Formats: sequence, C-alpha cells, structure tokens
Amino acid sequence: MAIALGLARRSLGATWPNPAVGCVLVRDDSSGPTIIGRGWTANGGRPHAETQALKRAGARAGGATAYVTLEPCSHHGQTPPCAEALIKARIAHAVIAIEDPDPRVSGAGIRALLDAGITVSQGILADQAAELIAGFILRINENRPLVTLKLATSLDGRIAAATGDSQWITGERARSFAHRLRASNDGIVVGIGTVLADDPALTCRLPGMSAGSPARVVFDSALRTPLDCKLVETAKETRSIVLTLKGADAARRRSLQDRGVEVFETGPGDDGRVDVVAALETLAGLGMTRLLCEGGGGLAASLLRADMVDRVAWFRAPSLIGGDGLPSVGALGVERIGDAPAFVRTALAGAGKDTLETYRRPA
Repeated sequence: MAIALGLARRSLGATWPNPAVGCVLVRDDSSGPTIIGRGWTANGGRPHAETQALKRAGARAGGATAYVTLEPCSHHGQTPPCAEALIKARIAHAVIAIEDPDPRVSGAGIRALLDAGITVSQGILADQAAELIAGFILRINENRPLVTLKLATSLDGRIAAATGDSQWITGERARSFAHRLRASNDGIVVGIGTVLADDPALTCRLPGMSAGSPARVVFDSALRTPLDCKLVETAKETRSIVLTLKGADAARRRSLQDRGVEVFETGPGDDGRVDVVAALETLAGLGMTRLLCEGGGGLAASLLRADMVDRVAWFRAPSLIGGDGLPSVGALGVERIGDAPAFVRTALAGAGKDTLETYRRPA
C-alpha cells in the first residue's frame, strides 16, 4: 500500500476533478510475493489506476491481490467501472485504504467485489490515503478545494521592503521547492494587487515540468487585470481564470474572454470584495480539489478570516526587513490571542539557506 500511495502522489495536481489514486497488483509465485502490475491515475483523471495496473499485469492478474489507495469506482462514467475491471480480471483479494466519499460509489465498489467472491481488506494506511486526497474529500463533502497558503518571507514575516522590492527574499533552492508545490496543485490563486505589482507568470518552470503548470486564478473585484499581463497573454496556453463581482464592466469582461481568460462572477464578501467562500465554491464546481494561494497579504487575510486555509507552506529567509516592510498577511481583526487562527506544524526542512515549515489545520 505504501508503494501504491507513492504512485498516487505522482498524479497530484494533474487528475482533477478525479482523485489521484495508486494501484499495485501482487501475485504469490514460487519465489514469494511479486509485483506484476502498477498503475496511477493518468493526467486528466483517466485511465484510472486499476485499469493501468491490470493492463501491465495482463493474464497474470488472475488470482492476484490488488492494493488500491481508494475504493474502486462502481459507476459508469467516461470509463467503465474499475470494480468491474478487477472482477473481470479474476483477482482473488483487494486491499483498499479508504472508502470513496463520492455518493456515486460510497461502498458500492466494495460490495461489488464482495458479491463477486473477492475478499476485501480495508483501512490499510487509511490516514495517509485520506491526506493524499484531502482536497477531493473536501470538494465532495464541503463543495470547496483544499487551500494551501504559501508564504515566502523574511524572519519577521515580511514579503517586500517598504519600496515594494521583493526579488528575491528566498533563494533558488526554496524557489525550486515552491515550483514543485505548484505542480502538485490544481490551481494557483493570487489577488489583483499581486498581478499589478509583480506581473507573475504563475507557471511551473522546473526542467521537464512545464506541462505540470496548474490553472492560474485571480481574485479581481473590479476587473483591473491588465490585458497585456503575462496571465492574459498566455491564457490560451495555460488556463487562466478571473473571479470578479457581479455587474463588472461587460466590455472589459469580453476583452479578457476574447484573449482566452475565463471570467466568473460572485457576490461581495463583508469587505466588499469577491466573496472567498463563493469563489471557492465556483472553483470546486470547475472540479478543482487543491488550490495554492500565493498572495498577496489581502487575499491571505480574507481566506484566513473565512477559515478557509487548510495548510500553510512557509518559506523563511534568514533576514530581517523591519516594520516598514510589507506584511505577508493583512489585517485579521484579532482582538484576543485565543481568537488567532492556529495551525499544527507537520514538518521542518532546510531549503538551501532558507527554511520550509509546513502546517495543517488542527484536527
């Protein structure tokens, strides 16, 4: 199952709206257990992991054990049910990490296997499997993607000097880590302030990983996204989405759409800007399960105030900018320390001269 989870992680950020799943087929031969087939969800969500593993195993799948990180699907979609494929291949046993939360499956795949005489074990490395597809679970259960807030700051939490100069606070190694983080998410979201100040490309620029660039998302209440910015100029190559308020300038909207940008309207939040909860629901409706927020401070604060941040990836440089620098998170309105958003640290690692700390929402 650990191998199957490792295979599934290869697909993070590339399978939405489907979850990233891994499958390993094992057969007991005279020399002992032997892996005869491996599979993981393909880009775009299909073929599924089980189908890939069965194809590699061929006729040897008969009598084998299938280790699958998520319950095999049982419904007919754009591909036949994986439970049906496993039954047809005459596997003898299935080891399943967790049940599929999708109401179209939700135990039906396991029942199909049992009805076919296949023995089933459940719960192996369940916590790791659930963490792997936490975004898919959130989209099914709460109609929103998993949100990771990525910060790249000085030791005192600043993202730029008072002049706005910010390149580069963190070093090359940390930026490489950040690009890998981009590739494992379905979308990258920034506020309009970041677009106007930095004109970011928001692509994955590691060698060999450019095809893994996620969709780019901009929160832009007044449709101020420049028509000549990088996100717009490359919208027909890499998906670009703008979320704005209802009633935004129609001509401006058409100009963006003519250049390949998708524009969606939402209602205002308490601050008069794009309502972050409604915006996340819109992105979930598009199939997104994992969203990486890269700034700026206003958008980060809006997500935190709405309790919509699930993970934090904080890159810290060994430098101090001071109180006149720009903060990484805007005002949260915290009046008592006990009311401050709190997270649990899950890892601490070096990233060249910098440090990467990761956090998660408390259970």
